[in-house]
Amino acid sequence: MPEALWITFAFALGLLVKGAGLPPLVGYLAAGFTLSGLSAFTQEPIESTDVLNHIAHVGVLLLLFTVGLKLKLRSILSPEVIGGSLLHFLITTIVFAPGLYLLLGLTWQAALLLAIALSFSSTVLAAKVLENKRELRAFHGRVTIGILVMQDLIALLVMSLAVGDSPSPWALLLFLLPLLRPLLYRLLDVCGHEELLVLLGLMLALVLGGVGFESLGLSSELGALVFGSMLAKHPRAVELSKSLWAVKEVFLVGFFLQIGIGGLPDASAMVFAVLAALALPLKGLLFFGLLLVFRLRSRSSFLTSLALTNYSEFGLIVASVALPQWLVPLALSVSLSFIISAPINRISHALYERYAHRLAPMEGNRRHPDEQPVSLGETRILVMGMGRTGTAAYDRLLDSDPRIMGLDSDPSKALMHLKAGRNVVFADGEDTGFWQQLHMPRLQAVVLAMSDIESKLIAARMLRQRGFLGYIIAHTMYADEAEQIKDAGANEAYLTMNETGVALAGHIDDYLSRPHFQSPGSP
Repeated sequence: MPEALWITFAFALGLLVKGAGLPPLVGYLAAGFTLSGLSAFTQEPIESTDVLNHIAHVGVLLLLFTVGLKLKLRSILSPEVIGGSLLHFLITTIVFAPGLYLLLGLTWQAALLLAIALSFSSTVLAAKVLENKRELRAFHGRVTIGILVMQDLIALLVMSLAVGDSPSPWALLLFLLPLLRPLLYRLLDVCGHEELLVLLGLMLALVLGGVGFESLGLSSELGALVFGSMLAKHPRAVELSKSLWAVKEVFLVGFFLQIGIGGLPDASAMVFAVLAALALPLKGLLFFGLLLVFRLRSRSSFLTSLALTNYSEFGLIVASVALPQWLVPLALSVSLSFIISAPINRISHALYERYAHRLAPMEGNRRHPDEQPVSLGETRILVMGMGRTGTAAYDRLLDSDPRIMGLDSDPSKALMHLKAGRNVVFADGEDTGFWQQLHMPRLQAVVLAMSDIESKLIAARMLRQRGFLGYIIAHTMYADEAEQIKDAGANEAYLTMNETGVALAGHIDDYLSRPHFQSPGSP
């Protein structure tokens, strides 16, 4: 079974590039191209198999399903998402199509379809980058996913027109899908916390979403995303997403292997891929400019644009349907864009921090929902990150001092806490512009309860740079990260699991010290 050997090789290269500070997916792509190159020295060519194709397809469906679990559909229905995606698609197509027609000597139809294929951004790469940085629910993360969903819908329409197919009339039944939500909620409630939960996710993503939508003449990828989004408001959506995490990661290795293993390109394909890579900055700049027009702040525009500065696997799907002769050049272009985009997105916050003084003046003066507070007023205690840990800390500290405020980078989560009676507002601790204009005249203590290490490091560093002399405390899962947080300026950084054990032991001590306590068997 060659697939097992290929995945082992992908693991080895993924581990190698991870040690060099790059995302493992770059190693998976490199493994695919290396295997493709090795076929020149073997008797039999190394080609993608049906098994690998199925593995790759399952990985994509699971990724889109988990993205849907974290997606609020109302976030798509916004001017910056609808307007930004449609205008970018139209401008890119109008600019690229004549150039491809003149440079490559294509027919107008082929040039148009190739320009359309290059206009899309990768849902797989962007979602994976945002997920790894735990920014899917951040404002710029939700805008990014919203634009990608709009692009996927455009791609589905283009493929239908290109092949002359149309969805089945039964596809109209999809408008009744919201009626299934109570049943899906009930299934999620009763399936427990173990293997049934994983099987439920697989069934919804692969069977109802994948096979179900395909049988109606629609994209299986869209189906997985839709069924995930139907469960996004359920309290156990996060648990379901985490239960599928390892399964999804394993299958996604097949997707990246599949791209590279498709075959080594010839010289003309390599020239095309290089030219496409040189055009990537133009794609990002266009997104940045359009998002500024729609009143996003420069930081949100910058981070969203970087996440979208790549080419899409959906472009390969369009090519496989309408331009099969361009599949290899496009595959190389997509792969090269991944290799460029992934490491840049890994340092996106640091890049903005470096160039903020040049980018911030480009903002308009009109207010937008990603506007952040400029003063903490009389707040004495600040809790940053209102997940389970941050919420528990907030509720506990509220008893001792009502002058407490919570901050979270997810606007919908901030609104949820406000409705629950907590003083929580939207703000992104990784935004240097937020810190530069923030007034905190009465602040004495800060709890860093954000989910990722980079947020804590930036927040601790910026607090000290602004002259804050109060107490900063954080939690983390790993000892090396605790040292980094303290080096950035925190007074203490506790290990989460250790503190959980200490808290449990404290409850036992309290119980045993009660006057009425008697040990078992005592008179």
